[in-house]
Amino acid sequence: MLYRFKSQASADVVMLETNARQLLDIIGKTSGASGVITVDQMPGAISALEAAVAREAQNGKHNHDAHAAEDHDAESEAQHVGLHQRATPLLHMLKESMGEKKDIVWST
Repeated sequence: MLYRFKSQASADVVMLETNARQLLDIIGKTSGASGVITVDQMPGAISALEAAVAREAQNGKHNHDAHAAEDHDAESEAQHVGLHQRATPLLHMLKESMGEKKDIVWST
């Protein structure tokens, strides 16, 4: 299933259900079939996503350092899609929508 995020301030963002649910959980929203992120909720949502991305980056650095001596499969490293990559489109939408004072709605 796909989640479609819409705002009058930005292009639509479409995500797979698993990824959308993860991001909605991070920002404290119930990942139902539809919902809204109001302009008032956007600063908190942006902060929560940015903090989660920073935590993942820090944890990834520690994991990479711990395994640097091991022979890693470069292909599997290249295929890993981190939270930063999944969250970036929604973060852009949140910032653009907040700047133009437009709510974001999502639906499945």
